[in-house]
Amino acid sequence: MKPKIAVTMGDPAGVGPEIALRLLAHPEVAAYCTPIVFGDALLLRRVATQLNLPMCATIIDARRGADSLRALTEPAIYDLQAIEADAVTPGQISAACGQACYDYILAAIRAAEAGHVDAISTGPINKEALRAAGVHYPGHTEIFADETDSARICMMLTSAEITCGFVTTHVGYAEVPALLTRERIVEVIQLSHEAMLRIRGRAPKMLVCGLNPHAGEHGLFGNSEEERIIAPAVAAAQAIGIDIAGPFPPDTVFLRERRATTDCVICMYHDQGHIPLKALAFDVAVNITLGLPIIRTSVDHGTAFDIAWQGKAGVTSLIEAVRLASRLATEPAESCSPELGGLA
Repeated sequence: MKPKIAVTMGDPAGVGPEIALRLLAHPEVAAYCTPIVFGDALLLRRVATQLNLPMCATIIDARRGADSLRALTEPAIYDLQAIEADAVTPGQISAACGQACYDYILAAIRAAEAGHVDAISTGPINKEALRAAGVHYPGHTEIFADETDSARICMMLTSAEITCGFVTTHVGYAEVPALLTRERIVEVIQLSHEAMLRIRGRAPKMLVCGLNPHAGEHGLFGNSEEERIIAPAVAAAQAIGIDIAGPFPPDTVFLRERRATTDCVICMYHDQGHIPLKALAFDVAVNITLGLPIIRTSVDHGTAFDIAWQGKAGVTSLIEAVRLASRLATEPAESCSPELGGLA
């Protein structure tokens, strides 16, 4: 049976509704999974009418409960009626939109935990809108970790061209050094290693970035984070059999020659990995939260308010996210690692 993938609509004022509609109408997607958009049917209809897009989906009233998803075999919209369609202005940040996209996420998590869907792929959210709604999370990763009581998690962005695991994510640069510990880096290495083992089907080769320019230049830059923290973490991972090396200067670790022989690069902070990923694999990379008891993938882009509801949004990243979620959901359970729960 095809896996059921909950696809959260994302911020209603962004490109999320458009790419959700394009996904639902995509024949190849329906061939390998049953996509179920967790969102608002009237809002999706408004966008479909404005952009002359088909609305190819069965509408399920969420008030019937998530049990109603069990028998689905065709694309559907799980209508949460979280926001009035006429209240949304495309491209505009609002508390109402922030609350709605948070409601979609929570409903999808609950459905996955109950076994009504097999995995979740999330559409883009706006952090300012979330904050305006009183939702004080910096991003999806933290919401999923909190809602599933997952203590050991990390973000990974993966594509055929480049894959990165992140030790820290949505924090200011000034906060990063204090968050780097040997234990945390080893944790991210382990989570990333197990994920790549499952995705690639073989033991991966991994590299680690330093924090400072030139990887610290033997203590000349920074506070010897490479010598005190990062290098010992790499040694600890090597001691348990992981094929990993570093720390390397961040400005050379992503060179083509190194990428050709590397499956995953462990990055110390958000932009250290996101910049090369967006440059090399924008719209095809997939965001995965590792360490959860459920499978969660996501697009690698934001809400793109500047092109919201204009018929310009590309659906490639969402398709790739759903494709990977479907693949992970259908693999044999014995290939999963206990450390990674639903995504090993």
